[in-house]
Amino acid sequence: MLHINVNILNAGVFGGSWRFPGTDGLASFGIDHYTAIARKAEQAKLDAVFLADGPSLDPNIRHRTANNLEPTTVLARIAAQTERIGLIGTLSSSYNDPVELARRLGDLDVVTGGRFGWNVVTTAGPIAARNFGRTGEPEHAWRYRRAAEVTAQVVAAWHARTELVSPQGRPVIVQAGGSSDGQRLASRVGEVIFSADQDLEHAVAFRSAVRTGAREFGRDPGEIVVLPGLSTVVGSTEAEARARRELLDEILPDAYARSRLAGQLGFPLDGLADDEPIPAHLLVDPDEAGGSQTFYRVVKAIIDRDRPTLGQLLKKLSGGGGHRIVVGTPAQIADDIERWYRAGAADGFNVMPDVLPSGFDDFADHVIPELRRRGLFRTDYDGRTLRAHLGLGLPAVPRINDLEAIPS
Repeated sequence: MLHINVNILNAGVFGGSWRFPGTDGLASFGIDHYTAIARKAEQAKLDAVFLADGPSLDPNIRHRTANNLEPTTVLARIAAQTERIGLIGTLSSSYNDPVELARRLGDLDVVTGGRFGWNVVTTAGPIAARNFGRTGEPEHAWRYRRAAEVTAQVVAAWHARTELVSPQGRPVIVQAGGSSDGQRLASRVGEVIFSADQDLEHAVAFRSAVRTGAREFGRDPGEIVVLPGLSTVVGSTEAEARARRELLDEILPDAYARSRLAGQLGFPLDGLADDEPIPAHLLVDPDEAGGSQTFYRVVKAIIDRDRPTLGQLLKKLSGGGGHRIVVGTPAQIADDIERWYRAGAADGFNVMPDVLPSGFDDFADHVIPELRRRGLFRTDYDGRTLRAHLGLGLPAVPRINDLEAIPS
């Protein structure tokens, strides 16, 4: 069966989602926004709700709403209002202490009845670095060495518990990163891999590479679930869906879209007109890029393949960062999901609705039933823990003896 999470990204993944007609642009500043979506997701029998986060105040807050509440705080409230659905929270391995993380996340897993998963991220960007007293962004390889060490220490601490032991053994390790370093970390410690891919063939190769890497680390590759991000725009007809997408493009704040893209590419776009192409000579190899190499790779691939103007690229991304966008009827979106699943490109998806809550209501009410009619998605939960939903056992504690101690 497919595994499907909903990623509750403030007002929706599109940069102008908070401006969409009928949407409360301030809803993500209150807890009820998250709990209502989580209850809807549980009614639809999704595997989990997923919360992204970053330990910084993004200056783009002047152009759109952001993730406003700390994930474990939100998930604790969601847990109190739900019974079965999994709870995945993003917490930085770059700037959090492993001892504190182990206790906080381990305790949350216990009080939720074994429903928690930790999305391990290496925090990119100079803004977060300055929040923690650094003068610049830590080097990419450093962040991944630290992530491996922090994750190993946290998992070891959970494994050593003799009291307050989770019903699922320990939280599920989720890892998001498509760079070379990120892929290696996924193979080493990841159980659920949140990926970004626009291309079916590349997604098949990525999933295969992660599973092959896991085998090289002595792990069972069948114990890895790969969930690409998928942005959805649902309409009762194809024309309705396309009209909704066109409106979302129209209300996208241009300053936000340009700032987001400049951050992904690593160079400013000041002075570049919408009808001009992205300067090819400024693009570097993805393994040499700073910031998030995952999204840089995705955006560079679009530029290399399609040669878009700046305006065309901004519309294609629509302020969402680089995850694939599917526009259509419930049947058309189900067709796309089924095609990727049967091709071996994904074990399911981390669904990122265009607008919240309306876009998720459409997905839960119409796409999920279509997937059920095809025999691709559960009609009810078989277990009560996140591991049970994902069909995951309890892997061995990762051993990372070949790496140096955690860098300071």
